[in-house]
Amino acid sequence: MKNIKVKFKIMAMSVMALTLFSCANTQKTTSISKPGSFAKGADVGWLPQMEATGYKFYDTDGTEKDCLQLLKDRGMNTIRLRVFVNPSDDRASGHCSKEETVAMALRAQKMGMRVMIDFHYSDSWADPAKQFKPAAWANHSFPELLNDVYAHTFDVINALKVAGVTPEWVQVGNEIPGGMMWPEGSTKNWPQLAQLLNKGYEGVKAVNKNIKVIVHVDEGNNNEKFRTFFDNATANNVKYDVIGLSYYPFWIKKDYTETIADLEYNLKDMASRYNKEVMIVEVGGIDKQVENTYQLLVATIKAVKDVPNNKGLGVLYWEPQGAKSWSGYSLSAWGADGKPTAALDAFKE
Repeated sequence: MKNIKVKFKIMAMSVMALTLFSCANTQKTTSISKPGSFAKGADVGWLPQMEATGYKFYDTDGTEKDCLQLLKDRGMNTIRLRVFVNPSDDRASGHCSKEETVAMALRAQKMGMRVMIDFHYSDSWADPAKQFKPAAWANHSFPELLNDVYAHTFDVINALKVAGVTPEWVQVGNEIPGGMMWPEGSTKNWPQLAQLLNKGYEGVKAVNKNIKVIVHVDEGNNNEKFRTFFDNATANNVKYDVIGLSYYPFWIKKDYTETIADLEYNLKDMASRYNKEVMIVEVGGIDKQVENTYQLLVATIKAVKDVPNNKGLGVLYWEPQGAKSWSGYSLSAWGADGKPTAALDAFKE
């Protein structure tokens, strides 16, 4: 009987030790979402300035919390950060310098988040309506611009490496259906645009060849637009790993229910036609239309997950925390009370 009790105690202690060991290892392996898992996240470029101006973030029970924790609690595992070359101090249209980006990326990584970097190659916003060269590069020749793109890209990605951050994805250009760094990098001159994009690609890969490079076009439901752009990219030997899409039904004056089938078709067509992975790097719904935005996100996430052969990588909301009371922008997912809306529950498993 005594021997049986001793054996029982030994077995119990062994089970306890194995349990503790298993828990410890689980903590280590799940602190940051594994590469290859579905990315759910947000662009939060405004966050440092929101905090600097005194904006407070609250959970639904009124408890003040770190914004990144609030996003993480809702299932997000990825943070996207834009980079401007020589930005102003304007709270909404400036900042996002190399130094600020590195600091924010390090903070996100410490929270267990994966990181995406979005190069605008401008001193402020670059998008389909404007792709202005940085002022310091304005009078440079085209060969000099190629060097500028490579050096800037390498410099930022290497600074992240030195800080201990390896972004999983890097965008070379932001919403560039008409090209970037006009006029030299316009789609009116595809051979030059291709060279600029390839210099960005090379700058990333020189730091870490495993980082995936994204080329990003808006209107993700517009297959003709995407085929025109990526047919030209293929013809001009543009190097990239992932096709990035924006999807904002609001901007095309339609409800998502009118465009989601087109998005689904385009995602699958891009993945099969060009043999590339695809990702929604920007999506947004109207802040006050909480249920509609929730359903938009559910449908968008499903559309990306349904891309065959696991080529749908993830979905990122653009500035969900960028409350209209601070930004003047109505496509956040944050209430006037400083709390996230239920729309973000779509990112939960």
